[in-house]
Amino acid sequence: MAESRVPEAFARIREEFLAVPQPDRLQLLLEFSRELPELPERYASQPGLLERVEECQSPVRAFSEVDADGIVHFYASAPPEAPTTRGFAAILAEGLEGLTADEVLALPDDYPFTIGLTEAVSPLRLRGMTGMLERTKRQVREQVGA
Repeated sequence: MAESRVPEAFARIREEFLAVPQPDRLQLLLEFSRELPELPERYASQPGLLERVEECQSPVRAFSEVDADGIVHFYASAPPEAPTTRGFAAILAEGLEGLTADEVLALPDDYPFTIGLTEAVSPLRLRGMTGMLERTKRQVREQVGA
C-alpha cells in the first residue's frame, strides 16, 4: 500500500492498532465501537436514507455525503450487539471525517486488511468493513459525478 495515499487519520488509526500486541487488537476495536457517532436527526428519523451494507452479517446501514465544500461525511448505524461491525464503522467515521472526495477515492481498497486485524477477526467480518468502504467510495463518486 502506498503510504502517501493513506490520509493522516487512517495512518494514525493503523499505527494505533499495530502498536498493540495481536491479542489486544480486538479490545481496541471494541473501544472504537463505543465511539461510533450518533446519526444526525435527518438519518435517525429516516433510516431508509442509509444504505444497507449487505456484506455485513449484522444489520448495518451507512451513507456518505459530500457537502457543498467537497468534504465527505460518513454516517452509519450498527446495533450494540454487533461491536465488531460498530468498531469498523467508527474507524471509517473517524478516518473519513474532514476528507475531500478525492482523498476518499484515493484511499486504498485494502485498507481494512492493513490494520492488523486479520488474525483477530474473521475474513467475513473484514469483508464487512471493505463493503462499507466500497459503498462510501461509490456514493462519493455518484455525488461528485465522477
